[in-house]
Amino acid sequence: MPEPNSHVLGEKLQQEHEPHPNPQSLTGHTDPSKNSSTGVDYEPTPKNSVSISPEQQAIVDAITRLYSGSASEADMRVYAEEAVYDDPWSYCDTRYKIAGQWYGIPKVMSTSRTLATEIVSATATEIVYKQRQEYTPRLLGISKPVDSLVSLSLDGEGKVKYHKDMWNEKDYSHEGLGKVMKTLNGDHLPKITRPPKSL
Repeated sequence: MPEPNSHVLGEKLQQEHEPHPNPQSLTGHTDPSKNSSTGVDYEPTPKNSVSISPEQQAIVDAITRLYSGSASEADMRVYAEEAVYDDPWSYCDTRYKIAGQWYGIPKVMSTSRTLATEIVSATATEIVYKQRQEYTPRLLGISKPVDSLVSLSLDGEGKVKYHKDMWNEKDYSHEGLGKVMKTLNGDHLPKITRPPKSL
């Protein structure tokens, strides 16, 4: 049996479920002159969303509530028990560690609001959407909107197995010091934020 922090399971989930969206093809403009230098545009336009099923919409709704600080055990249940969360700051390879991230938002942010989303791609096993999230840190009191591309890989039961949040056009390499720091954050933040052990 691997040790809890050996990350063998996370590596397996990564190999089997990690989404690799093509940001340029999913978010770039057909008119190249309207593209940024990176060729991507993560600003959401809700009216351009592709259709998704009510079950998938419920998943997106739960995820956006978590981004907005719900810190809800019910919302956390959209994740499989064995799941990965991957963003510029954190790499978490169990649902409990993922909860450690979400339960931290109300502690460090006075507000966190999902301003808009746009579903850009959806299949039975993957949802990809643009998101604009406005964060207001407690210490600074200054609001900052962040546009990102969120990819959710789903299992056969409709649970999220891999949640990737990309803030720029580059996918994650899972190598070097950056990955080490992300993993340490994912491992240790739950000790501070203390999500329910039942997760």
